[in-house]
Amino acid sequence: MEIKKSTSTEPFDYEILIRKVGINQYSAYCPQLNYLIKGTEHEEVRNKMARFIDEHIEKIKKTQVE
Repeated sequence: MEIKKSTSTEPFDYEILIRKVGINQYSAYCPQLNYLIKGTEHEEVRNKMARFIDEHIEKIKKTQVE
């Protein structure tokens, strides 16, 4: 089964789900992109995921202009 990534250019259409998975271990997941990031701090994984989402949106906008 193929998982389709969102093509929305609205940042609020993307969820960031964060879970503590151990001592000083966190993961952030975005279901709309089927992407997981791991790290050692809550804010670290949240910020990394937010940047990943922003980059994804910028790629979409660039392809729409071309």
